[in-house]
Amino acid sequence: MNILLIGSGGREHALAWKLAQSPLLDKLYAAPGNPGVAEHAELVALDLADHAGVVTFCEAHRIGLVVIGPEAPLVDGLADSLRAGGFSVFGPGRLAAQLEGSKGFTKDLCARADIPTAGYVRAKTAAEAHAALDRFGAPVVIKADGLAAGKGVVVAMTLPEAQAAVDEMFDGAFGAAGAEVVVEEFLSGEEASFFALTDGATIVPLASAQDHKRVGDGDTGPNTGGMGAYSPARVLTPELEAQTISRIIAPTVKAMADDGMPFSGVLYAGLMLTDEGPKLIEYNARFGDPECQVLMMRLESDLVELLQACADSKLSSIEPPRFSAEPALTVVLAAKGYPEAPAKGGRIDGIRAAEAAGAKVFHAGTTLGMHGALTASGGRVLNVTARGQSVGAARDAAYAAVDAIVFPDGFCRRDIGWREVEREG
Repeated sequence: MNILLIGSGGREHALAWKLAQSPLLDKLYAAPGNPGVAEHAELVALDLADHAGVVTFCEAHRIGLVVIGPEAPLVDGLADSLRAGGFSVFGPGRLAAQLEGSKGFTKDLCARADIPTAGYVRAKTAAEAHAALDRFGAPVVIKADGLAAGKGVVVAMTLPEAQAAVDEMFDGAFGAAGAEVVVEEFLSGEEASFFALTDGATIVPLASAQDHKRVGDGDTGPNTGGMGAYSPARVLTPELEAQTISRIIAPTVKAMADDGMPFSGVLYAGLMLTDEGPKLIEYNARFGDPECQVLMMRLESDLVELLQACADSKLSSIEPPRFSAEPALTVVLAAKGYPEAPAKGGRIDGIRAAEAAGAKVFHAGTTLGMHGALTASGGRVLNVTARGQSVGAARDAAYAAVDAIVFPDGFCRRDIGWREVEREG
């Protein structure tokens, strides 16, 4: 079949790489894609806000499945428009995508469905948010309600820091995303992510991962979209995974269906592993980035078959997905200045040498400059990904590949996977 992949980041390069391995694929198109995605797909220029134009393209190119990678088109309802046009789509509709598009929506759903999560207050004004700070004290978490590219969360260790974060959000630091904020109780524990496919009824567990949000080594500095990840996150034991499915994922799927907005796609649950068990930090309505990269490195099943079954409400009829027992780890190479003001235009060399060292380099924010030179076009530029017999071995392989890349305007964290590497001894 012909497939259209929506998106342009490292997640989409990883998806394109895995989709291209399927014998079910005839032709892969990507909009807009990037130079890495172009190795596997024909890049097309589509205005994703022009839903009718995307539908017209799918009609003209006999698209059998549309895979929507990023959150913004999902929240904008692109999946709904494509389904109305008769196309199979991997990804939730606009109402279901509120699980990511509005943190307040998700917190209210958790309250109704008795899903374990942090205590919270939704605040529409700075005064309401400051009153909530007085209630919770510090440390405390302040979140912009809407989409903020993974950066709209402040973990404030002191009340003055929290008060400043509230004022910045209501002053427009995150644009419309911060027009409303959620003030949350601070949870203690270790974070992990769990991914599951659902077609609105059947739930198919995928795998776990652990992301590294802070920009600096030792989990210091501001939050980012993610500086690296590894999978599986063995701290999320089989027992804890079972609790996550029964107490968090399943009640969410049921509540969404009961509310007339069934969720179809991948549910990405960001978890805090507390002394009381897993608690939901937030949901994403799509594969994580860079978690998708490590999941695709481990996936041994046919991705097209999985996504098609999800899109067509046939998950109950397929075999469970198979993953390699070998861990995978990815290191994000970012442009200097990220996340505040990343430098663009820096030249990148050495990707072939990096891949010869045993890694896979996924393009995240790259473009082809003059004379075909690869240059940086975004904050997170490359995802250097490797597998190994242990997380430590995967880390060593990934960093050996990182060191083969010549990117003077780039930087990376040097401690991705540090928690699990310490546990491995």
